[in-house]
Amino acid sequence: MKFKTIEWKDDGVRILDQRKLPGQVRYLECKDALSVAKAIRTMAIRGAPAIGVAAAMGIALAAQKIRTHRQELFRKEIENVFTQMGQTRPTAVNLFWAINRMRRILEQVNTYGVEQTRMRLVDEALLIHKEDIEVNKKIGEHGKRLIRNGARILTHCNAGALATAGYGTALGVIYAARDEGKRFHVFVDETRPMLQGCRLTAWELAQEKIPATLITDSMAGVLMAQGKINLVIVGADRIARNGDTANKIGTYGVAVLSRWHHVPFYVAAPTSTIDFAIASGKEIPIEERPKEEVTHIGGRRIAPSGVNAFNPAFDVTPHSLIEGIITEKGVLRKPFEKNLKKMLKSKNSFF
Repeated sequence: MKFKTIEWKDDGVRILDQRKLPGQVRYLECKDALSVAKAIRTMAIRGAPAIGVAAAMGIALAAQKIRTHRQELFRKEIENVFTQMGQTRPTAVNLFWAINRMRRILEQVNTYGVEQTRMRLVDEALLIHKEDIEVNKKIGEHGKRLIRNGARILTHCNAGALATAGYGTALGVIYAARDEGKRFHVFVDETRPMLQGCRLTAWELAQEKIPATLITDSMAGVLMAQGKINLVIVGADRIARNGDTANKIGTYGVAVLSRWHHVPFYVAAPTSTIDFAIASGKEIPIEERPKEEVTHIGGRRIAPSGVNAFNPAFDVTPHSLIEGIITEKGVLRKPFEKNLKKMLKSKNSFF
């Protein structure tokens, strides 16, 4: 890609501040774990895989900053950082998946000592970053066969390089199809209230010179009714065992419209986004964000003073509305829970 979403530096973590896009390309230089946590919480970096990578790097950064060789004190301070990271965004399961991977390294401190554990935590964070890009590219390879030449694709929110370590899930499928030589057109939902489609996905596609048209969220149904959408691909922040999927608010509405108009609706996400601890979407915690994100745009009030606002950041799409889930292991089909077990047992790609 022509930009880096997140990057490890010797003296900190460098994060592309997505709040400033598309008007300004600005990077945050995070020198401590608190700065990384703030970047996640304030959505300077967002997207489930990217959040996981950022949390891991924040933990590794904290490990470097702790000035003690006493194992118990080192463990206690790092555990505080785990808690701090876990409180930033409750819906994205990749956040907790990454934290748990880092915690397993910490549990070995009594064996390796503090200095060795510091290095191992850094190595694990860098490995999570590297693996995410590799996994995203595999998702693209499996998903590109779903895009036919001349297709018209609808996306919602941003599930591209900005939402990951640097390639993308839903947009990764689109990039892979482009690299194969296919021609198609992408329709980009603006994605209110934070406008991730308008500000981020449209910007990414422009960077990659992929033909795209921006639409307001309320226009998707009209385009489907006119036969102008052949395929919908979105990302995910958490997937339950039965295939119910939490994604950016508005995704559920797109899925309902897709079913009514007989348009295939696909979710693209790594298997790390699947939460095996929960049976259905009813158990997925939904983050509610400040009402000012609805009543204001760019810091400017657009709603009457004193009006209340409801601002859930995500909604849940029932598995019955999903045609398939594109993962690094293959395209998961219904029945999702049964085939998920087969997929995880398979050493090869699963279709």
